[in-house]
Amino acid sequence: MAVALAGLSGSAVLGSRQQADIVSQIASDSASTDAYQQTSYLARWEWALMQEALRKPGGDGHRRLLDVYRQTQAAMEHMAALDVRDHQLTAEIVQAHRGLNGEIATYLRLIDQGDPVAAEHRLEAVIEPVATRIMDTVLTEQEHHLAAHADRQAAGQHESRQLMWGNGLAFVVTVLVLALFAWSARAHRRQVETMATTDPLTGLPNRAAFTDRTRRALAEDTSHRRRASEPRPGRATVLVVNLDGFRDVNEQLGHRVGDLLLTHVSRRLLTSVREHDHVARLGGDEFAVLLRDADPAIGEAIAARLTDAFDEPFVIDDITVDLEVSVGAATARPGDDVPTLLRHADTAMSIAKQQRLGFRRFTTSTTEDSNARLTLLGDLRRALDHGGEISLHYQPKVDIGTGALVGVEALARWQHPTKGPISPGAFIPVLEATTLIHKFTDQVLTEALTQARTWLDAGYRVPVAVNISTRSLLEADFPDRVATLLREIDVPGEQLCIEVTEYSIMSDPNTAIEALHRIRRLGVKISVDDYGTGYSSMTYLRLLPLDELKIDRSFVQDMSTDRGNRALVASTVELGHNLGLTVVAEGIEDAPTLAALSEIGCDFAQGYHLARPMPADAVTDTLRRTYAPAA
Repeated sequence: MAVALAGLSGSAVLGSRQQADIVSQIASDSASTDAYQQTSYLARWEWALMQEALRKPGGDGHRRLLDVYRQTQAAMEHMAALDVRDHQLTAEIVQAHRGLNGEIATYLRLIDQGDPVAAEHRLEAVIEPVATRIMDTVLTEQEHHLAAHADRQAAGQHESRQLMWGNGLAFVVTVLVLALFAWSARAHRRQVETMATTDPLTGLPNRAAFTDRTRRALAEDTSHRRRASEPRPGRATVLVVNLDGFRDVNEQLGHRVGDLLLTHVSRRLLTSVREHDHVARLGGDEFAVLLRDADPAIGEAIAARLTDAFDEPFVIDDITVDLEVSVGAATARPGDDVPTLLRHADTAMSIAKQQRLGFRRFTTSTTEDSNARLTLLGDLRRALDHGGEISLHYQPKVDIGTGALVGVEALARWQHPTKGPISPGAFIPVLEATTLIHKFTDQVLTEALTQARTWLDAGYRVPVAVNISTRSLLEADFPDRVATLLREIDVPGEQLCIEVTEYSIMSDPNTAIEALHRIRRLGVKISVDDYGTGYSSMTYLRLLPLDELKIDRSFVQDMSTDRGNRALVASTVELGHNLGLTVVAEGIEDAPTLAALSEIGCDFAQGYHLARPMPADAVTDTLRRTYAPAA
């Protein structure tokens, strides 16, 4: 028994030593992995600051570059000291980065001397190849160390299980081994728990961690309600943040840029909230923030800070990426659990995204609104399938100088069989959030072109303008469908005008510009609607195949009494004319406004003062009374 016990004890001691070696190696690997991660992050930051220094001389990137260089160099030297197995490789990385010191100093000096061309040449020809090689090497080694670290963790777990069973044969050995095992298991468990609750890409807490934190917040709120004598903590409010257009970044720029963008987004979110707020990545391009405030309205202020934080574009690998966010907020009510709170915040975010509000707070009416939208969507699908409910009215477009009718704009009207007339403002956004918008657009184009053909047959040339949604414009086969309709209904292209908004163009400029060029080659005229309310990019105005610029009614309505609005409208008219475009003013409500537009040389006008939207027969009657048929 003594020999057996001694053998078992020796085996236990040997096993304990093996376990300690594994734990030590895991700790060493963890430190080495952390060093590679820190080095990778600083190297990317350093490269981003190099690019920013060229774009914004004297800016924050210019001032911080050398400091970040020194941090990166120190991180690389620390990495090299820890990674003794790849000593030659890490030494080469350290030496290569040290060699950039003089090149960076020269690069900054060229910028300070006002020679951006030489600075850009040095950046691209000298610095970029070395920096890229360093970043790629560090990233490859980081992945290698992460994989090796995972293997050693698995080996450590297996060895721990063997020791736990073997050490039950001797009391003293068991106590010793259990003590060592408990120490190792706690460290390992903490590390595994950290990895299990952390998003590996951004380093933020993941959905599981956020759910657990929110559950504890709700439990604290409930317990304090039971103990009324104690001060009550702030109620839990969840903000769900979604990136608008992130899918386009992945599709057009690749997943590598998309992943880098997510890391930049996570840092920007962290800097936009308070120290005690809890930020997490729920998955994909969706993030969440947990707030604890006595006044739930504070959540709106935090949401505003989050949306404002995205006014500044992101710069990744010399690529500028503009992003907007949609934020939904929900404050916990008695009886709410975590899934309910998250669902409410997500519902509010979806509405904010669909309606382009930026921010939406969940209320008891939000669910009702959501249900009403679903019901409305079902009614719309039925109306489009069976026809007869949705029709077009036409609002005349008038030449300001002569008063002649120069065209009409087709406007959809829905006569619901039980609810009566439904405003376009109520059903168009619902359509635009689904693929039903394509069927709706085809039906509107078909009816508008058929009416244009009817007027042509009667001897009247009346160009018809049709508003096109962002989703329809960006659909790959939309120009082909327009061409097919023109051919089948036998309408010349110049009798159709496609009206698009600045938002629809800027949401995906390359696709929109290509689609508009294809449509323009059909002879169809292109108009930018609601000009002044969107991005107003002069560059894209110059690149687009435009014929017409429509000034939004918000600028036109007060221009006869507001000097600022008059100046804005006058400058827009001048801009349009300089670009060779016809300028149309919307929302003419009175004679003084029409006179003011005539004075500044605006071409055409629309509005209730001139004519309200009317059925096609009413337009035909007006044509018969006013105009002779065209030859």
